[in-house]
Formats: sequence, C-alpha cells, structure tokens
Amino acid sequence: MAKRCYYETLGLSKGAQGDEIKKAYRRKAKELHPDRNGSDPTSEAKFKEVNEAYDCLKDPQKKAAYDRFGHSAFDGSGGFGGFGRGGAAGQGDFGTAFADVFDDLFGDFMGARAGGGRQRATRGQDLRYNLSVGLEEAYEGAQKTINVPGSVSCSECEGTGAEGAVEPVTCPTCSGMGKVRASQGFFTVERTCPSCNGAGQMVKNPCPACHGEGRVETRRALQVNIPAGVETGTRIRLAGEGEAGLRGGPAGDLYIFVTVEEHEIFLRDGKMLACQVPVSMATAALGGEVEVPTIDGGRSRVKVPAGSQSGRQMRLRGKGMPPLRHGAGMRGEPGDMLIELVVETPVNLTARQRELLREFDEIKADNSPQSSGFFNKVRNFWDGMTGT
Repeated sequence: MAKRCYYETLGLSKGAQGDEIKKAYRRKAKELHPDRNGSDPTSEAKFKEVNEAYDCLKDPQKKAAYDRFGHSAFDGSGGFGGFGRGGAAGQGDFGTAFADVFDDLFGDFMGARAGGGRQRATRGQDLRYNLSVGLEEAYEGAQKTINVPGSVSCSECEGTGAEGAVEPVTCPTCSGMGKVRASQGFFTVERTCPSCNGAGQMVKNPCPACHGEGRVETRRALQVNIPAGVETGTRIRLAGEGEAGLRGGPAGDLYIFVTVEEHEIFLRDGKMLACQVPVSMATAALGGEVEVPTIDGGRSRVKVPAGSQSGRQMRLRGKGMPPLRHGAGMRGEPGDMLIELVVETPVNLTARQRELLREFDEIKADNSPQSSGFFNKVRNFWDGMTGT
C-alpha cells in the first residue's frame, strides 16, 4: 500500500513551514497518542506514522528533498534511484537529480546557484511590535490600529531593484557565482566578488525609487484584534506582515507583544482581580453594606459582617477576567474578584466626635479580642524574661 503524503498525515497543505508544522504535529500527536486511544487498535500505527512525517518535515534538508521527490527521495525508488542501474541515461538522471537537490539545500551557503547566475529568494525578517492595552480592553477584547515601520517591496521595479523592472544581469566578474578565486603560490583563495558583493547579479540601471534595493521604507497602518483575556507577555502573530522578502521571497511575520497596563482600582493576577475597599470604623464594627465597582463597568453591593477587621476578604464569583481562548471551541470559566476591606480611622474629628470616642473608650468591655490576645502574649513574654 502506498504511503500517505506526509503533509496529509499532519493535516497540512503542501509547502507548510516551521511553526505551522510543529503545531500540527503537536495537535496530531496529542489526538492519536496510544494512551488516549487504548480501545483503538490502529492508534499506535497512526501515531508512528505522524512521528515519521514530522521527523522528515522538521528537518530543512529532508523536507527540501521530500518536496522535490516525495517518498522516493529516501527509499531509492526514484530521484536518487537512477544511480547504479547501468547505462549512461541512468547515471545522467542521478547527476541531474543530485545537483538539483544540492543546489536547493546549499545554494545560499555557497553564495549562488552553480551555473544559474540567480540566487534563491530570501524570506524577509520578522518584526516585533510592543503594544500596551488597558485592563478594560484586556477584559472585553479590542481592535487596535498600529503604525508599523518597515520595508515593503518596491512597486516601481516590482522588487527587482532595476529601473523598469528589468531583470538583473549575470555579474561578468564572477559569472554569477558571487565569489572570485585568486591563486597565491600553492594556495587558492576564494573571496566575495567585489563587483556584485556576492549577489551573482548586477543591476545596470538602479530603480530611482528604491535606489536598487528592491525595497522601500514605509509605515503601514494595520488592524490588530486583541482577544479578551490577554495578559502581559501574550504574543499575537500576523503572518506576512514583516519585512518584505528579497528577490521575490515571502515577507516575514509581525509579532505583537502585549503589555496590560496597571489599573488604578483593580489588581490582576491571572484570571483573578482584587480590589481594596475602604469602610468606616462604624460600618466595620456594626456591619452594613458597601458598593464596589466591577471590571465590566457594573456595581455590586457587598455585605460587611459586624466586627470586620482590615484585610478581611470576600469573593465575588465570576467577576474576574475571562480566560484567553487559544482555539475555536475552547472555553473556560471567568475568574473571581476578591474584595479586601480596609477599615479607615477617622480624621479631622469635631469636638463632639472626640467626646463620644473618649466616652466609648472609657466603657470597659471585652470587645477587642485581637488587642487582648496580643497584650496577654506581651505580658507572658516580659514575665518569662524576668523569671517571675
């Protein structure tokens, strides 16, 4: 039975790259792991098939060979298989195939394709953008417009760097190799071609818009969707929004690193929110209610039990931050909100208030358990120090 395509095995489209391959493998490996599919006798075989596919596609050299020749790149049935079959035709097929694969894998390292005079397209660099959002935006989710500096392919020369989009010509100094050799006694020294700076090609008439670079610097306005539940350190990837590629290569990616700003009322810890609420001495002693804000803009009334002390906490269920959803259908419960009471000592007392407080203090009663317990411990400590 013919082997399944490695891309199909991982649920990918042909030509998928790097992180996309890794994510697909993790998803499939988790789905097909034998420990999770004990009742399925085929799960182990499927799991091995997924591992085999990933082992090939994660390696750039193996992937390049597989993309060109398929499974026959490794089993000797094609591609490389022409070698040793006898006859000039067989040997010629092998030489061409090996040269093509070598060219694909090592062309950039050597500086230029042998005999071709044209370098491979180069992917543009990835970019990073630091974005600050408010806690309310992190709670609800938001759409932000950002201005990103970077380079884009020159529209005047279509990225070629030549005026009128004329194709570059092979460098006459190095014949497109990008390197020149010079003999010094018994040694041959190879160095970067001084005429084309290693490109292997030259532009006779540089594009006036980009000065022969093939790219121009600009600022782009991009829309970024901030999902609800983001935290500081959350990374958002915008594929293809990085630096423009060289020689028609694909653009890099743009990575948005999110920072959630501190809030003047709420303190965040993951999905949990905390809020300190001041209460009067009378309310803390007698009990009562306080009105507290919630992150969604609402209000909640909280009962304060009689005899509450500073630092007492109460919980409002489901009034914290929503969970960050990492995929379709993934849901979770929102966090809670903690209310911490801060008993406030009154200031700027009137004469009548001072009189009432002195009268209250003079009435001896056992209604300060923390003070009584503390000073009993202090007396015991002093007695122990004096030996009495």
